[in-house]
Amino acid sequence: METGYTVEQLRAAATDAVRAPSLHNVQPWRFRLRDGGIEVLLDPTRRLPATDPSGWGARVAGGAALFNLRLALAVAGAPATVRLRPYPSEPDVLARLVPDLPRRPSPAEQSLYAAIPRRFSNRAPFWPDPVPADSRWRLGEAARAEHCWLELLIGVSAVNAFAEIARGAHRVLERDPAYRAEREAWVRAGDEPDGVPVTASGPQAEPHDLLPSRGFGGIPRAPGRDFEPEPLVAVLGSAGNTAVDQVVAGQALQRMLLTATDAGLSVSMLSQPIEVPSAREQLRLSLGRFGTPQMVMRIGYGQPGRPTPRRAVDEVLDLPVHLA
Repeated sequence: METGYTVEQLRAAATDAVRAPSLHNVQPWRFRLRDGGIEVLLDPTRRLPATDPSGWGARVAGGAALFNLRLALAVAGAPATVRLRPYPSEPDVLARLVPDLPRRPSPAEQSLYAAIPRRFSNRAPFWPDPVPADSRWRLGEAARAEHCWLELLIGVSAVNAFAEIARGAHRVLERDPAYRAEREAWVRAGDEPDGVPVTASGPQAEPHDLLPSRGFGGIPRAPGRDFEPEPLVAVLGSAGNTAVDQVVAGQALQRMLLTATDAGLSVSMLSQPIEVPSAREQLRLSLGRFGTPQMVMRIGYGQPGRPTPRRAVDEVLDLPVHLA
């Protein structure tokens, strides 16, 4: 591995990296081979100025893609050493990966890697079956393995207190016409390679729903298919809120999502209380945690989610001219 990664290794790993989640499925990443290393970059043409003006969501998505990339390389026997935000003059470069000593992948890495193509956001109601203690522990360990923390909100009072914060943040966002227009611009009715297909949008929201949901043009709700009255809500947080912290949180998020998938769980993400600064601080204070909440998830058992489309891998690769 002394000569660095090859184009073939980059293309194979990026095929898995692009399966990471992103706000509105905008897929705000690119992957570059430079001087034998693989670099993960933000794509400035795929920003969400109304929904994500600070770039927080893009960096979290980039971190999630980075985790898939790390995992794919490790399972291929070519693990990487990672340096986050390696170039101060190039803030859109989130990470640089260079070859580490070759080794066999661990069983845990193989299990998580196998979950990549099966991980989908599930915006539908979940079944009432509780998430067992062992699975909850595994989710917490996944966050800690990536230097983040996870708070599980269990019980009616804790979930209701969070729901009030989430609904308030949702109302703030919905009052912004630019936010609504941006969301609607990423709803897809056809076979486009990005955005949120109507078929994956979940049922239409109802006034009595405990937690808010984005209006992605969902289908009418079938009778008796209300959302669970006491969902398991998980808050993922990091030590701080710098650009590096957000990339770290993205890696923790993806490890958590793959851990949940491996355990047979479904997950949907609720980022509205993260997108509104006052709601985010209110959430942090309600948890009594140091650090910064970076994502909120609803976790449970349900019907398998529907995959969202991805762009062709070659569309997100930047190769040296003599190799392109």
